[in-house]
Amino acid sequence: MRLFDDIYENWLAKQIVEESSPRRQEFLRKGLGHGTVQFLRSIWLPTIGNLDHLYPEYEVRDFNNGYRYLDLAYMPGGAKGCIEIQDYRTHARDIEASRFKDLCMKQSLLVLDDWIFLPIAYLSIREDPGVCKQLTLSFVGKFLSTSVRADLNWAEAETLRFARRLLRPFAPRELSAHLQLSEGHTRVILRGLLDKKLLAVASGKARYRSYRLG
Repeated sequence: MRLFDDIYENWLAKQIVEESSPRRQEFLRKGLGHGTVQFLRSIWLPTIGNLDHLYPEYEVRDFNNGYRYLDLAYMPGGAKGCIEIQDYRTHARDIEASRFKDLCMKQSLLVLDDWIFLPIAYLSIREDPGVCKQLTLSFVGKFLSTSVRADLNWAEAETLRFARRLLRPFAPRELSAHLQLSEGHTRVILRGLLDKKLLAVASGKARYRSYRLG
């Protein structure tokens, strides 16, 4: 997939240029792990559509003033999300006791520092990509689905949260089922959000068939 290769190479090159830590720069120049690249290629990019706000081999301090590196940090607006790709061979069956303890400590430190942690098994990337995509959408939704304008009524606010969680165009009937309102009432809500430029038409001309975030 040439498109992925171009996006990935430009993204990684930008990370290297902008990084001030020589330690992280060295990790990035060596290239990312196979599992991380496959996750980005097969799961993240097809689902989210870009690599924005993702930082590979992200450097964090631990309680002993040492450094730890996250496979992928997702940080929109300064939020703290961590994605770790777990290889069965190195993380389960063949792992040494000391390495296992270290991994548990790493996860504990992240949780205590208010990171939202998402472990993804490499086998799942290959065997259950649909599940991984849904987990990815839910993970991203954690950061995008909360804040809305105070002047919106409950149905308008929930419509925006619904659109942010879904991260794809949606049909009025989907929103109608979610809000448990008639499709006619739902279309009134959608027209209001279009007028406020909070939603945009994704498809349809004479009759709008789907909507997306504005």
